[in-house]
Amino acid sequence: MTSLDYAQMFRLDGRHAVVVGCGGIGAEIAAGLAAQGATVTCLDKDRAVAEATRDRLADPAGRAHAAYPVDVLDAPSVVRTAEQLGDVDVLVLTAAVNVRKRLLDYSAEEFERVVGLNLRATFDTVRAFAPRMVERGSGSVVALTSIRALVVEPGQGVYAATKAGVMQLVRTFAAELGPAGVRVNAVAPGVVETPLTEQIRADEAWERAYADKSALGRWARPEEMVGAVCWLASDAASFVTGSQVMVDGGWTAVDGRFTPPFG
Repeated sequence: MTSLDYAQMFRLDGRHAVVVGCGGIGAEIAAGLAAQGATVTCLDKDRAVAEATRDRLADPAGRAHAAYPVDVLDAPSVVRTAEQLGDVDVLVLTAAVNVRKRLLDYSAEEFERVVGLNLRATFDTVRAFAPRMVERGSGSVVALTSIRALVVEPGQGVYAATKAGVMQLVRTFAAELGPAGVRVNAVAPGVVETPLTEQIRADEAWERAYADKSALGRWARPEEMVGAVCWLASDAASFVTGSQVMVDGGWTAVDGRFTPPFG
């Protein structure tokens, strides 16, 4: 007889999930976690963004979803927030920034900004929340990486380096926290229709080129990232750790997509 309840293994009832970065994809992830039964705390540098996402989660069951302004670049503030929130079962990290420039054109300030938010803040935030998970002997951490953790293009070098670095942090946290029952994984989106990609989608040739890179021939919608995150957060992924789930429409599988003539 299995110890896993197949009817409930994707559910998150009774669990406290924290989503860091609640705009765009983060807002959809918060909604998805709440729909699976989790009580969600929304953290974002912009209080209005955090509160708007929380308000979207209005729950007739009376779960006390919450929102707080938190700047993940302020490590002591992240630690204080983690202490204030108490027991957290699921931690999802979505905050990131990109500066599209060739490496020789990057300024030191731009380099520090991208590395600081994408890599250092991931390191600091997991370190703030994981100790209590370790004490309790359970927890799931999900970081959003990117296809750029695996493949690059001109102008994406620093961003790609940080996403590859986040994946190595994920693997190492998984190795170090696994014996305590804490799982750490990543979800790697491809190109997603969000406000941050409006500039690209406004250029018809650029938008089409990216769409054609995937096996599905289109961009992803933000809500299409939610299933992988909820799965990794749930008991359905109880033996999954140190993994990177590609949600890229086959971009990294087809490697450049060209359909040659046959016959």
